[in-house]
Amino acid sequence: MAGIRSSKTVSKGEEKVNIQNVDDPAKLTCLEIDDLLNCLPHRYPFLMLDKIIDINGDESATGIKNISYNEPIFQGHFPGNPIFPGVLIIEGMAQTAGAIVIAAEREKGLSHLVYMLTIDKAKFRKPAVPGDRLEYHIKKIRRRNNIGRYYARAMVGENLIAEAEVGAMIVEQ
Repeated sequence: MAGIRSSKTVSKGEEKVNIQNVDDPAKLTCLEIDDLLNCLPHRYPFLMLDKIIDINGDESATGIKNISYNEPIFQGHFPGNPIFPGVLIIEGMAQTAGAIVIAAEREKGLSHLVYMLTIDKAKFRKPAVPGDRLEYHIKKIRRRNNIGRYYARAMVGENLIAEAEVGAMIVEQ
């Protein structure tokens, strides 16, 4: 599929280098920002992803969000004590799941949109703050017809900061 990159990580001494292969979409493992903009209808400031890595079809992936102090949400949440809102962490989880479903469907030649239906078992454990690299670890629980369900963990480093199950409806575009 044109525009969506596949990649692999190779070691170069101590450094890991991401090598992208635009010619082999069957092995899609990474979505860069331009790919995300092609998959998702969201735009700044509501796009909660910078990149998705470690994609395994629509089974699992890791979304990346680099939290910056310059984001408009911190003007009011909270002045002098900026904390990334939990509801936006959930949104980032859902966007990660939605993007990998859309990308997998496009590899099959299909055009779909994904709408969030449910949020279950959400737990917030620690705050995310400017300077954090937020990782959304997503794993498919099941998909039946046009309804998908994913387990998601939000991590900062080795720390679990939130988790939830998100459900979505996949519809033809």
